[in-house]
Amino acid sequence: MSKITIYSTATCGYCKMLKSYLMSKDIKFTEKKADEDQKVAQELYEKSHQLGVPFTIIENDKGEEINVLGFDRPKIDQALSL
Repeated sequence: MSKITIYSTATCGYCKMLKSYLMSKDIKFTEKKADEDQKVAQELYEKSHQLGVPFTIIENDKGEEINVLGFDRPKIDQALSL
């Protein structure tokens, strides 16, 4: 099972669409809100080199990380083998 972390903000429409999409597929994820915690925003910047959201990190069973900026459904589907 993949481990999924989503960096988001409260006002991000694409973040809401991404979370809804994953919930509709019964896929669990951890959400980190970059607009509520400065440490999370700094972590987002260190991992992605920018502050755009949603930024998703999918860690597969092999320990490899796939980074997805935005709600890129085809890339997410491919990373999760959907």
